[in-house]
Parts: sequence; C-alpha cells; structure tokens
Amino acid sequence: MMDWTDRHCRYFHRLLSRHALLYTEMVTTGALIHGDRQRFLQFNAEEHPLALQLGGSNPRELGWCAKMAEDYGYEEVNLNVGCPSDRVQNGRFGACLMAEPTLVAECVDAMRLATALPVTVKSRIGIDDQDSYEELAHFIATVASAGCQTFIVHARKAWLSGLSPKQNREIPPLRYEVVYQLKIDFPQLEFILNGGVTSLAQAESHLQYVDGVMMGREAYQNPYVLAEVDKRIFGADTLPPSRHEAVGQLLPYIGRQLGEGLRLNTVTRHTLGLFHGEPGARGWRRHLSENVGRPDADINVVREALRFTNQ
Repeated sequence: MMDWTDRHCRYFHRLLSRHALLYTEMVTTGALIHGDRQRFLQFNAEEHPLALQLGGSNPRELGWCAKMAEDYGYEEVNLNVGCPSDRVQNGRFGACLMAEPTLVAECVDAMRLATALPVTVKSRIGIDDQDSYEELAHFIATVASAGCQTFIVHARKAWLSGLSPKQNREIPPLRYEVVYQLKIDFPQLEFILNGGVTSLAQAESHLQYVDGVMMGREAYQNPYVLAEVDKRIFGADTLPPSRHEAVGQLLPYIGRQLGEGLRLNTVTRHTLGLFHGEPGARGWRRHLSENVGRPDADINVVREALRFTNQ
C-alpha cells in the first residue's frame, strides 16, 4: 500500500469505521532517520487507532524508529517482511528477510527494547523455494522468541525474482489453510490473515480460525466496505454514515488542506471508489478525475461530482 494509505486516505477511512485499526504505508528507517521525519510521521488525531509500518533490517535503526512511533503517539509499530518489490529487496528489507529469521528476531528485540508499544510483524507464508510449512513455522517460532506476539500473514508466498509486485499479489495461490494451521500450532500467538479478502462475509468466515483479518486493496478500491465493519465485526450499535454523509464530513477537511496549500487531488484521489457498484459511480469518478486539476479547483468540484450519484 505504499503511496496509497497516506494520512488523507486514513482520515477518510476513519469516517467510515471508528474501530478498525488503520496502518500507515510502509516507511523506511532511512526516510525517518535521514529524511523529513515530520512528513512521514504526522497524522490527524482522528485517525486513532493507528499503526506505523516500518521497512528496514538494521536492529539499531529500527529501535530508533520504534521510539519515534511511540513519541508521535501511534498505538502499534509493525515490521514489514512481506513486501516483494525490487526496490525493497535492494535495500535488504521486505520479504527477502524471511530468509533470515534470526535477523528479524534481532530487529524485533531491538524495537521492543526501545518502545512500550506492541511490535508486530507482517510476512508472507514463504519466499521462492523456501515455502514449506516447516520453514514458515521455524520463522514464526524464531521471531516469537524475541517477543513478537502478533503476526499479520499474507496467505501467499512471494517470488523475489520473476514476478512484479502486482503479479505477486495475484499469481501465487492463496493458501488460507496455512495461516489457520499456524493458529493451531501456536495458539498463544495472535494471527491476522491478509490477502484476497474482498468482503466482510469472507472476513467473518476467516475469523472462525484466526484472530483478525487485514483488508488492503479492497478497502482502498471499494472503501465503503468499511462502513459495516463496526457493526458486523466489533458489535457497535451506531449507524455508519451514508456515502453522501461521508463526503459531507470530509468536505471541511478538504477545505483545511486546500488552505494549507495542498492540491484537491491530494485528498480526493482516495475517494474515487466510494460509489463502487452504485448508480452514478462512473460519473463521480470521471468528474473528479477531469476537474481536480483546474486552477480554481476547490470543494465545489466534489459537490458537483455528487450530483451524478443518487442521494
């Protein structure tokens, strides 16, 4: 979800669900230590609960960044060892680290020593030819020995060469039963299943076997799927906003961002899928896409786009 789940996306998603745990896009340790820390770590108070996802392989640097997460007020810090992109591998982090469980354990240990926040790990079920259940169980046991209690597991293996990141999300088959087996074999640990979940009905089915479900691209491309999360998953008795109400709640935020000099598309690009499957969805997307670049583009462009949809 790099370049997708920024603070504007998360503010919008929080309007749809008050209880779902939101994650940042993956931020590298180098970006935080040597770059614009404020740019990567700032968030809106309304985004809580919120987890910071880190990419890196240097235990000391990850410890520093975990402490930053605590200082900025995040609820969790997550180490991503599941991303298979080339630029991630070139930096020696992401999915390639699944081949080095001892190093991942050292990273987790350093992070836990640096912060009181929960330290979690996001992984795949395997990489390349290292995809046996025994190898995965060894990875989990090794990292858990450093104190990690929660694993977010994408139920696909990753090919580190030969497949693009997009292909790695589609071609390796989903093997949910592997994640289910991890929960059976490590009942003391928490397992969050990720990968290919496109509905809350699917999520509810998985929750019979695991402790949680992470929904990524579906929540971005069809964000209104989040509107029923509080009621169906968390048992809340509050009604979610309608799509139109969500836009109405977002407009003041858009106005503030425009006042700070940001472009309209900075926020609205995250809302293109809001009316997915609804009458007028194409008109909503088209009007926003064609008009956000106007020199005078402001919140009225969003109001105009709403006219294409049913109230």
